[in-house]
Amino acid sequence: MAPVVIDVLVFGGGVAGLWIASALHARGDRVLLVETAALGSGQTISSQGILHGGLKYTLSGHLTGAAQQVREMPARWMEHLTGRRSPDLGRVTRRADFCYLWRSAALRSRLAMIGARAGLRSASEGVADDERPAALRDCPGTVARVVEPVLEPASLLAELAAPLRGRLIRADGAGGVAFHPGSNGKVWRVTVTSGGEQFDLRSQWLIFAAGAGNGALRRAVGLESGAMQTRPLHMVMARGDLPVLNGHCVDGMETRVTVTTTRDSTGRCIWQIGGRLAERGVSMTQAELVHLAKREIEEVIPAAPREGIQWSSWKVDRAELRTASGVRPDGIGILQEAPGASPITVWPTKMVLAPHLADEVLRRVAPPVSAERAAPTLPFFEAPGVATPPWDEADRVWTALP
Repeated sequence: MAPVVIDVLVFGGGVAGLWIASALHARGDRVLLVETAALGSGQTISSQGILHGGLKYTLSGHLTGAAQQVREMPARWMEHLTGRRSPDLGRVTRRADFCYLWRSAALRSRLAMIGARAGLRSASEGVADDERPAALRDCPGTVARVVEPVLEPASLLAELAAPLRGRLIRADGAGGVAFHPGSNGKVWRVTVTSGGEQFDLRSQWLIFAAGAGNGALRRAVGLESGAMQTRPLHMVMARGDLPVLNGHCVDGMETRVTVTTTRDSTGRCIWQIGGRLAERGVSMTQAELVHLAKREIEEVIPAAPREGIQWSSWKVDRAELRTASGVRPDGIGILQEAPGASPITVWPTKMVLAPHLADEVLRRVAPPVSAERAAPTLPFFEAPGVATPPWDEADRVWTALP
């Protein structure tokens, strides 16, 4: 087939890639997005879906660089979730409109609670004892509500993908993408194989938004791949007759556990459990971690059910722009070898920063000059579906603990 000429080719179908492609499409760019697996595979589908307003970064009472980056974002997201701004995310499923904030019994946690509530941009308010959710009725000290909405990641992915129908291509694995020298260094030639069919694409801009896959993409075009770092997590989940709970338990200067609630495909209640526990669990086996998680939950949520609960875990790597010390970057990561150069490699760092990342990419990608804005016509390709959440994986092992 003749080469398909477009303006921008985006790699990676997580929240970052989809948001960027959606913004470019709305601007009028001829854009295609390539994903080698399912939309959201890896980080996005594993996310707890919290639109953080800076809680984690204000426990010391100081407004850190990370807190400054995210504290405005819940308000930005609400413009999209209420249909007042494109992309319109008014149909995204919200698990909750706020998170609860409670503390452990330690004295240091009282101080951290004060610091968090003082530093948050998101409004927080104390909850009367008789208004506490059942799971938190026996927790010490103040329980607060923080305006940090919680989204269903699979629903978010589906809504971001909807306006891009006909522009999303599932490549046949990593081997389904091949890069070739561009003409005059300004146009990239990329061959994509989808469903056994090959497509020859010509694009002025390449955007690498594939999370942990950015390293391989950069190597494929001859760029240094060590610009990325990964920080692993070992997340826990519980299923059974559990109450709905979304929030954070503060312990010292950390969130000891972060719990969000969803339901699996059969309607069973699922708790996703992250926070410090997920970082401690990196060096543990699943058996070790779920035993620790059960003890932690019993301590920080005394009223949580203990009978008939099953436990499991999964590992995921957080991919980010490398920092000198290896710690998490304060904000988004964008790597561009020179002004006006392609490709542009991006990492959102946190899901909540995806809109800000898309704004910055559009600022760097020159608007198209061609008056021809028709969508590219491809005779056949496979479109990627949304990834299966960890709790619905058919081969997942669940454990019942005494």
